[in-house]
Amino acid sequence: VLRLPRGPEGCSRGFSPTSPRFQALLGGDAVTTAAAQGARAALRQRYLRGLAAARGRPTRFCLRAGVRVDAVFGAADVDAVAFQVDALQTPLGVQAAALLRCADVLAYSFLL
Repeated sequence: VLRLPRGPEGCSRGFSPTSPRFQALLGGDAVTTAAAQGARAALRQRYLRGLAAARGRPTRFCLRAGVRVDAVFGAADVDAVAFQVDALQTPLGVQAAALLRCADVLAYSFLL
């Protein structure tokens, strides 16, 4: 059982977003926080549109240790943990389908 600390009013759990303590934890005021959240939402939307545009296109992945592989981009999972690719061309041969862990991918590119 996880117990959260008592809020500033004593009867609730957590803290009010308008309280000075909450604002100090965020490092800014509510207007700055809303602007940062809007920027993150816009960047997330652009990233997801990029993934949708990559579907079915030849893609080059740069992996750790300088390994570069080519594949046909399939999809990415919701949590951005893995990319699903088809026709993965590795130095050891071609795999019909594979999952690439996002933690191993340094960069990827595809032509529009």
